[in-house]
Amino acid sequence: MSVSFHPPPRRLLIRGVNWLGDAVMTTPALLRLREKFPGAHITLLTPEKLADLWKNHPAINETISVAADENVFSIGKKLRAGEFDRALVLPNSPRSAIETWLAGIPQRTGYARPWRNFFLTQSIAPRAAAVKMRKRSEAETRRLVSQQPAASSQQPEVPSAAHQIYEYLNLAAALGANPEPLPPRLFVTAEEVEAVKKKFGLEKISAPVFGLNPGAEYGPAKRWPQEKFIAAAQEIQRRTNCTWILFGGKGDVELTTRITREIQHPASSIQHLNLAGKTTLRELMSLLKICRGLLTNDTGPMHVAAALGTPVVVPFGSTSPELTAPGLPGDARNHLLKSDAPCSPCFLRECPIDFRCMNGISVERVTAAVIEGLQP
Repeated sequence: MSVSFHPPPRRLLIRGVNWLGDAVMTTPALLRLREKFPGAHITLLTPEKLADLWKNHPAINETISVAADENVFSIGKKLRAGEFDRALVLPNSPRSAIETWLAGIPQRTGYARPWRNFFLTQSIAPRAAAVKMRKRSEAETRRLVSQQPAASSQQPEVPSAAHQIYEYLNLAAALGANPEPLPPRLFVTAEEVEAVKKKFGLEKISAPVFGLNPGAEYGPAKRWPQEKFIAAAQEIQRRTNCTWILFGGKGDVELTTRITREIQHPASSIQHLNLAGKTTLRELMSLLKICRGLLTNDTGPMHVAAALGTPVVVPFGSTSPELTAPGLPGDARNHLLKSDAPCSPCFLRECPIDFRCMNGISVERVTAAVIEGLQP
């Protein structure tokens, strides 16, 4: 797709997405827009909780934060003061398009969807390669399991272009940007890294530092079992003498406390750090940058780590690495592990049967993947 604007946009608003992992997956499109419009002032409208993600990002000149309880009228008024001449709306919701319409931005581009096309001046048709994340019913799940192994061989292959980063790149291409993929990228400074080392007592640690992120906000179907995390962490520590940093939100503190207690060998001088609920977003980013690798469920921090250059090992069960893998699809530094469960991915919050997708991923496979990431 070749598009030219005469003159090119002077002040471009990007209506950002609402979740951490999704936000990271927009970075290739944002970088392509910066490449296309090097002289434009690019502003990102972002939820308040994600605003710090964009600090020092070369694609963005400034951010405008949106509070969780802010309504479309106050957002429209806030945006109107920016005098933007073009908007690119990355989410598919009617609300996100209405915000830019209320702001009086003359050119507004986004995907065509019911209930919102009126508010866009350029509605982009859905991509042919797009694949919807359709939740399976319990009946369908049970039918697929009963037909195993025949059901496994009938699973359709997902094209590489189905990955979510291509959705955002396609929107950027509607403004003339190069649609070719780039790796998702985030940035922290050396000063930020040194600050977290000092704050959390990591300056003198010479052994490898690994991250462990055993929670998942979406629901239990995305979580590799706790006892498997413990067994893998113990074996990896035995073989590498590593220090573990445990990550998570405030809701994960009980889980990470239990895991920390189990993996802490009483005779060892190494103290593992349970930092769940104790870090800001920028501190989380800097700590992930320090880690030699991150063992994690399919979560926002998984995407953050990969975008900072930290290899990740991820057991996938209810979700699809073909659609939302971290980093650039196919990046060999990241190990994305699946079982042969015919009902996976189901995109459900809770497993309606026996959780065979995650139970089928062994501690040995995960341990080997983490150790392999240590190799130069």
